[in-house]
Parts: sequence; C-alpha cells; structure tokens
Amino acid sequence: MNPTAALLRIVPVLAALAAAMLAQAQEGRHDAMMQAITGNAPPPTGRDVNYFSSDPATTGYLAVPEGEGPFPAVILIHEWNGLVDRIRQTADAFAEQGYIALAADLYSGRTGSNREENIELVREVRAAEATMVANLDAAVDWLEANTPATGNVATIGWCFGGGIALSYALGGDEHEGTAIFYGSLIDDPEQMKHIGHEVYGTFAANDRGIPVEDVNAFVAALREAGIENDVHIYDEVQHGFWLHVDRDPETNREPAEDAWERLKAYLGRVL
Repeated sequence: MNPTAALLRIVPVLAALAAAMLAQAQEGRHDAMMQAITGNAPPPTGRDVNYFSSDPATTGYLAVPEGEGPFPAVILIHEWNGLVDRIRQTADAFAEQGYIALAADLYSGRTGSNREENIELVREVRAAEATMVANLDAAVDWLEANTPATGNVATIGWCFGGGIALSYALGGDEHEGTAIFYGSLIDDPEQMKHIGHEVYGTFAANDRGIPVEDVNAFVAALREAGIENDVHIYDEVQHGFWLHVDRDPETNREPAEDAWERLKAYLGRVL
C-alpha cells in the first residue's frame, strides 16, 4: 500500500477518535454537578422546606427529580458556613441524577460570613449533638412523609458536614449510605459497629486539617469493623477541592470528576 492510501485510511479513524474525545469533554462541561462545583450552575430552582418541627427556624432546601417516582434520596450536609447556594446547586444536580435531594440546615437558618462566625456555629452544633441527630432524623422522616421517596437514603457531607455525616452514621436512625468529603474522622472500630452500610470517602493529600495518616487509620478501623468502603486520597489537591473546583480548576477538575464518578457508582450500589 502506498503512503497516500495508508494516510487516507488513517485520517477518518483519527477524526472519529477526536470527535469522541470532544464529545466526552463537552459532556463533562455540561454535567450539572460539574457545573455546580465549578461555580457555573444556574440559580437554584428548588424550594425551601421547614422539616424540623422542634426548630421552626430550620430551613432546608429540596430538589426533586422530574417524573412520578418513587426516587431514592440524599440528605446533603453543608460546610461550616451553613446552607448556601453552592449546596443548593449540588442538590439540583443530584435531582437531575434521579435523587430527591434535601439539603439540611443545622444552623437554624443562619450562615457565617467569616472564620470567627463559622467556628462559633460549628461549636454550637457540636455542643448539642443530640439536637443535630434529631435534626437529621427529622429530615429522613420528612422525606418519607412528603416526597415520592423509596425509603432508601444516604447522607453526603463536606468538611464540617462530612464529619457530621459520620457522626450521624454512628448515632442516627438506620440509613443506607454515608459519603464523606474531607470531614473529621475517628479510628475506633468499636465505635463504628453501628454502621450497617458501605462508606464512601474522598480526601486530599495536601489537607492540613485531615492528614493522610488519619485517613489511613480511619480505613483500617473500617476494615477491622468489617465495613465495606470506597475511600480515596487524591494527590496534589487541597481541602475543599471537590465542592470548590473553581479555586484551582487546573489541579482540581480531573480528581473532582473522578470522585464524582465514584460517588455516582457508590449511590447506585447502596440506594
């Protein structure tokens, strides 16, 4: 075969490969969750709900998929500054994936605007963990009573919310999944025996608050307790990389996309 003929055969193959790669890249850009965590999502389209009768000021945010359902559900637990639009936008993205998403409010409708306010709000919740557990139990009950839910629910939390998700797995009503994004951890297998489901975890190698050693100890305790887990530490990234890809898009985007694919697979397994 002469070189020209060979080239003519190769060019269509390369063109098809390039088109497939472009389509994949465009799909990633148009993924609702990636839009949310890169700061490119539209304004929230769900609604506020008062799900915790013990505290009428508690104001969660609800996003429901299109269609009749029933749908599995996720409860989202905010970062240390409270329930803000970035969390609401992720709730909308989960709804696009077919999950009823209720973003919980652990701060009675308040948000923090600086480090000092955030720390004080965190301390308030941590000093009253029974109220925190009751809040999330109420969220589960409200979903079952007021939405077309299947009854299967997982909690997903980031930073402060990741630690709360773990605390709820240890002390809350039985549920089907716990997803932790760089949240505070424990390393005692005895404490973990209450957890009856697989645990998902995403962490950052350069997280100064949650060092790699702590994550490894957490995984070792999960294994000793016989709890299945999908825990991954991403190199080169820092605390907050997933929910805030836009802080360093070049570094954060690829690991954030991988963590999102893992999370979708995890929710598919447990819910």
